Amino acid sequence: MSIVFVPKKLRGNAKINQETIQRLLDENDQLIRCIAEYMQKGRAVECVQYQQILHRNIVYLATIADASPDDSPSSSDGLSNTPAVNGHEGTP
Repeated sequence: MSIVFVPKKLRGNAKINQETIQRLLDENDQLIRCIAEYMQKGRAVECVQYQQILHRNIVYLATIADASPDDSPSSSDGLSNTPAVNGHEGTP
């Protein structure tokens, strides 16, 4: 069962560590595979429950990421110093 189903009174006590995050990522991988399999079989109705769980997991992971201190330094203008994507510089 996903960590997002932990009762609210216990959520504050949940340990957020790399193992928990990896478990959620693994669960998301499995959910995506199930969703794709059901879609290929034309069983879209069954996909909805898995999509809802996937959505909750993603929102939870995003919340963790937003609450975590930023480990990577960013430039003063707010733009990252990553190389251009597909050979495009991003400036004319």
